[in-house]
Amino acid sequence: MKKLLLLLTMVSLPTFASVSANVSFASDYIWRGMTQSDGPAVQGGFDYASDGGFYAGLWGSNVNFNYDPGAGSELDLYFGYGFEVGGVGVDIGYIEYRYPENDADLDFEEIYVGLSMGDLGLTYASGVDGAPDYTEVSYGIGPVGVSFGQYDDYGDNFGISYGFSCGSYDCALTYSDFSDDGYGADEDAFVFSVSASL
Repeated sequence: MKKLLLLLTMVSLPTFASVSANVSFASDYIWRGMTQSDGPAVQGGFDYASDGGFYAGLWGSNVNFNYDPGAGSELDLYFGYGFEVGGVGVDIGYIEYRYPENDADLDFEEIYVGLSMGDLGLTYASGVDGAPDYTEVSYGIGPVGVSFGQYDDYGDNFGISYGFSCGSYDCALTYSDFSDDGYGADEDAFVFSVSASL
């Protein structure tokens, strides 16, 4: 119902705004170096963007946490504002991570700031109400992207991906490695994903 209401709201927006949808399949849902699905994931969402730089969206995926088998889905709500200052892209936003079916209180929120210059990116996400902070630096070289992130109280992650076209779809191969910082979740993964945008 929430998705339907959001879509109906988007349809009524003025013509200077754009609405898009996306859907993807991944052999594993990796987030900040850690698996969220412990196997295949089907994901998708809706995005709204205005010419003035404001954006908002809804995104969801299946999840599977060993410590909470009841948390079968994730639903993220976010909005933000993007602009440019002296050749540097700035993105300021807010995101809620919700787990509607969870048996524990896993929900949390972040306020984030992203900076970009050419193919170089830097993102800092501040956890709300005691949630841990996250910092990531990324760089793209053509179809290849690399990233390194530090997640407070959890650990560090490194990722390298290669994007390519699969006919009318976008595909990617990604290797990620998570180094534990006392959390107890040292992981690495090699993931294939295919996605489409409408």
